[in-house]
This record gives sequence, structure tokens and C-alpha cells, in this order.
Amino acid sequence: MSSPRPKSPRTPVLPKKEDKEESFWDKIGTIGRKKRIKEVQDVQAEGKYAIDSPGSPTAPEIPPEEYSLLDNEERAIIEPRSLEDPRVKELIQVLIDWINDELAMQRIIVKDISEDLYDGQVLQKLLEKLTETKLDVPEVTQSEEGQRQKLAIVLRAVNRVLFGTSKPAQKWSVDSVHSKNVVSILHLLVALARHFRAPVRLPENVSVNVVVVKKDAPNQLSHRTYIEDITTTYDDLGMKCERDAFDALFDHAPDKLQVVKKSLITFVNKHLSKVNLEVVDLDTQFHDGVFLCLLMGLLEGFFVPLYDFHLTPQDFDQKVHNVSFAFELMQDVGLAKPKARPEDIVNLDLKSTLRVLYNLFTKYKNMA
Repeated sequence: MSSPRPKSPRTPVLPKKEDKEESFWDKIGTIGRKKRIKEVQDVQAEGKYAIDSPGSPTAPEIPPEEYSLLDNEERAIIEPRSLEDPRVKELIQVLIDWINDELAMQRIIVKDISEDLYDGQVLQKLLEKLTETKLDVPEVTQSEEGQRQKLAIVLRAVNRVLFGTSKPAQKWSVDSVHSKNVVSILHLLVALARHFRAPVRLPENVSVNVVVVKKDAPNQLSHRTYIEDITTTYDDLGMKCERDAFDALFDHAPDKLQVVKKSLITFVNKHLSKVNLEVVDLDTQFHDGVFLCLLMGLLEGFFVPLYDFHLTPQDFDQKVHNVSFAFELMQDVGLAKPKARPEDIVNLDLKSTLRVLYNLFTKYKNMA
């Protein structure tokens, strides 16, 4: 079995300490304290509502460092409260994990997308890894001007890869990335992840509030706010490959797609029923790799040792291991290498799942 792809370290989740059991008198004292705390919280909440209410003329929350503007200069910044949105946090974490997995062999660990990517160093390494090429840029630059020059070269290379031209992109620039503009960096990373079909599932329809601050006169700022969409709805999560019948089904014949799914469900249940298992939802029941491993053993008439895969996978990596193992079993019995990545199956990419199952159906459809 091939060695697993190295993964970047994940932050461990520490178990919560058990609360110390309170005595009766402790609880009486606690009730009094909680009541006083509740009164303070109510007052704070009332004050916050007065400030944040729609009728309030107060300006949005703007970090002090954004006040340093020239006359008539504008600057777009993400509203700090948007960074606390769970979906925005999830998107940022997915992108960080993807970068760290890609650069694990180079021992590069990203913790903050703005602080770690603004100078172009990590972007250079990421693009070189994704394109399997080497950029002609200085490895380390200390001065701000040197950083900006290097970043300009890297972004021109990114734009050539994404758009076929080195002309400046609309959603990111040297100025915005080097100034640690989170919105621009997110747009850049999402575009790279989408172009290279990163083996991750990006949260869909993520948006943030952006505040455009303008200095109208000395000591006078104006602002406007708008919603910026970072991700949208995607249906092409799997690896890039030549268009096939499934692309046509998804694009032009959704009614026939349902017929194909029904046929595949009938096929897999014909064999899984031998071990009292049943598939009712093709979209989700193969994503952990368990049914794929068991199905291969049933189709080929061999027992799959339970120690070779995770019967009850607990996390993403265990599911990827299961699907990878199933793919190896397929190739061991002479099937073509699946036109999908294990991560695509785990990430619930239906088109990839259908391609894998149809490959099995084609070979074993006449098997009793």
C-alpha cells in the first residue's frame, strides 16, 4: 500500500475539565454572584443595542490603524464583526488547512492568512507546488520595497495561471495583498483552490460586510458599506479530467441522471444485501469509504481484513484512508485508476462518486 500523503499538524482539541462539585452553600453564593453579573450584562446589552440599533448615527467599527489616510483617499476593509461569522471562520480554516497540507513537505505552517501571506513568500511556494514550476524571485526579502517587488512577480504569475494574462486582477492587487486586506487574500486563495480543484469542500455562499472609508477633509472620515460575496454555489468539486457522459448528464439531462442513480443503487444493493447492508442515498453513503471497501470484497469474493480500513471512521483523514484503500483494491483487480481523488469522494462530490460506482457497474453488472 502506498505511503499516505503527509498532512500538516492539526490543533488538538483538549477535553474539558470536569467541573468541581459545589456544596449547598457554594451554590447559594453562586446564585448571588450570578444575579449581580446578570444585572451588569443586561445594562451592557442595553447600551450595546442603543449603539448598534439601525437608527443610530454611529459609524461602523473601524480599527484605529485605518484612520491614517490622505485627503480624498479611500480604503476598503472588512468589517471586524464579519470575521466572527462562523461561515467566514470555517472558510478561512479550510483554506489554511489546504495550504498547510500542500506545503507540509516544506515544513511551512500558515496560522494567519493575512500575516503569513502578505509578503508573497508563502504564495510563491504554494504556486510553485501547484504548478510544479519554479518562479524566478528572490527567496527572502527584508525591505518593504523588496517584498512588494516579489509580490508583484508572484501575482503576475498567479494571474497568468488563472486568466492567461499577467494583467492586474480586479479582486486583488499588490497594494491590497501587501496591506493585509483579508477580502483580497480570500478572493485570491479561493480562486487558486477552485482552479486547481483543491481536495477540500469550500463553504458555499460566504459573504462579508466591507466598509469603504474615505477621508473627505482633515479629521473628517466618511464611509459606505456593501456586501462582498467570497464564495458561491459550486457543482464542480472533483479533479479536472476530460468531459464525459456524467458531465453531459449533470448539464443537460437531470431526469436521466436520476435513472442512472437508481440503476447504480440497485446494483450496489444487490451485493451489499449479502451482508445485510443497504444504500438508500447515493449522494452520502459512500463518502466514508466503508461501503466501497466492503463492496470490493463482495464483488471479487475475498474477505477485506477489518484492520486494513476504519469500519467507523471518526475524521476526514480516516475517511480518505478508506477511500484510498478501496481505490487500491480496484486497481489490484485490474480496474482502471478512478477518475476521482479520494478527497473528492469524502467531500461528497456526487459526480466523482458516480464515476467510481459506474466503473464498478460496467465490470460487474452481469455478476450474480
